[in-house]
Amino acid sequence: MMQKFATLIASLCLATAVWAAPTVELKTSLGKIVIELDAQKAPKSVANFLKYAKEGFYNGTIFHRVMPNFMIQGGGFDDKMNQKPTQAPIENEAKNGLKNLRGSIAMARMSSPHSASSQFFINHADNASLDYPSFDGWGYAVFGKVKAGMEVVDKIAKVPTGNSGMHQNVPQTPIVIESVTIISEK
Repeated sequence: MMQKFATLIASLCLATAVWAAPTVELKTSLGKIVIELDAQKAPKSVANFLKYAKEGFYNGTIFHRVMPNFMIQGGGFDDKMNQKPTQAPIENEAKNGLKNLRGSIAMARMSSPHSASSQFFINHADNASLDYPSFDGWGYAVFGKVKAGMEVVDKIAKVPTGNSGMHQNVPQTPIVIESVTIISEK
């Protein structure tokens, strides 16, 4: 009897741990994507993403860079390709052990390792070359994974793209992030 009770308690603790991860829903013009964030391994990246989400920053931004079998990137431009002003960049957390696997979400950045701000990308394929230490000694910090809606990521990855000013791989029809809703913060 005591063993059954201990098993029940352990199961409840595990279930609580599974539900404890922050979760968000990206509602896009092509469907919904639910993402589970890993605040334990990427606390600064998750806090940064949630801050932008709470402020409504992502609402009306687009997936402005789409490369099938690589990634889809968004969170920085409106549908006219105007870049939105951001908060200060955050520290790169690519050493956290999370990998740039298909369906993972990571912070986009410039060539400087600590330049990530609002932009993120969802890996459309396994991209080991982006993992720490990567080609530049740093890598790209993964901070979560798609829990539902990978078919939407696949749909976005298939849209026709072209150039827009100095930007390449821009969807010809904007893929809008209509809203980012925080489902659970803990």
